[in-house]
Amino acid sequence: MKKGKIYSDGGARGNPGPAAIGALVCDEQDNTLTDHGETIGDATNNVAEYTAVVRGLTLAAELGITEADYFLDSELVARQLSGIYRLKAEHLKPFFIRVKELEKKFKRVTYFHLPREHPKIKHVDRLVNLALDRAAF
Repeated sequence: MKKGKIYSDGGARGNPGPAAIGALVCDEQDNTLTDHGETIGDATNNVAEYTAVVRGLTLAAELGITEADYFLDSELVARQLSGIYRLKAEHLKPFFIRVKELEKKFKRVTYFHLPREHPKIKHVDRLVNLALDRAAF
């Protein structure tokens, strides 16, 4: 059993507008295993947040993580994935379903909301902005 921590962020400039994601996978002691940033075309902030969760879970599974604490700065997405809030937005349902499918690769995934000021959230936010800055939109 390999435990880990995942951090992710997604953002759009314009909402909707040019969007990107950032994901960071750490071991149980919070040491970085990998990080990733990429643009995803035009999207809303919430689509970017969900896309980032998909990427974070995919990276963690590829690294052999079987139990994960997942941290996001989107309280809405964290609570929707935890089952505290119901997902109402139809356009987000395919992303939600994809996340739930990816969760099956893990023994456990627990979602937590963290403030934007947290150092690891700042790191994934920086990955989002670097990807957007590099892109030629």
